[in-house]
Amino acid sequence: MLISVCYLVVKGLLQTLADGTTRLMDFVDEQRMCRLYEKFILEYYRREHPQITTNASQIPWQLDDGMDDMLPVMQTDIMLSYGEKILIIDAKYYAHSTQTRYDKNTLHSGNIYQIFTYVKNKEAELVGQPHEVSGMLLYAKTDEDAFPEHEYRMSGNKIEVRVLNLDCDFEIIKSQLDGIVEKYLME
Repeated sequence: MLISVCYLVVKGLLQTLADGTTRLMDFVDEQRMCRLYEKFILEYYRREHPQITTNASQIPWQLDDGMDDMLPVMQTDIMLSYGEKILIIDAKYYAHSTQTRYDKNTLHSGNIYQIFTYVKNKEAELVGQPHEVSGMLLYAKTDEDAFPEHEYRMSGNKIEVRVLNLDCDFEIIKSQLDGIVEKYLME
């Protein structure tokens, strides 16, 4: 993560405004910021919660016939495990965290399908063992008026959509991230 931050500085992607504050410039490639956002969350949990197993692991497809030709790899951004509880986090860094259809804001359908697929395949992988699998879409908060925050129950699993406000003191960011661990793994 430190190397990624240095890359931002070296490439001149930080700018100073007239009043002395700094802010990130607009990015042509949102992928860099998305990857940095994912790494930040993953490494935060590794460092601050060593009692939790934290990784970015793959989830095997639970296939009835074993035919996996052309199926994509299910690579999680962050998977947290503690005891029998597992939380799969898909970190999303977009300029617009929702889409607008017919003047109504909705989640990006591909994102919700993706986290649902991760959760249900992990659930099927652990059948016969005590477990509780949950999923979360964790969007970086934007300046938009509408932002997604809701908890769903889908086919027996919790799937939450929430935002992480990065435009605040680190203690508040820490509190937001620690709250996720408390809610999903420690209760």
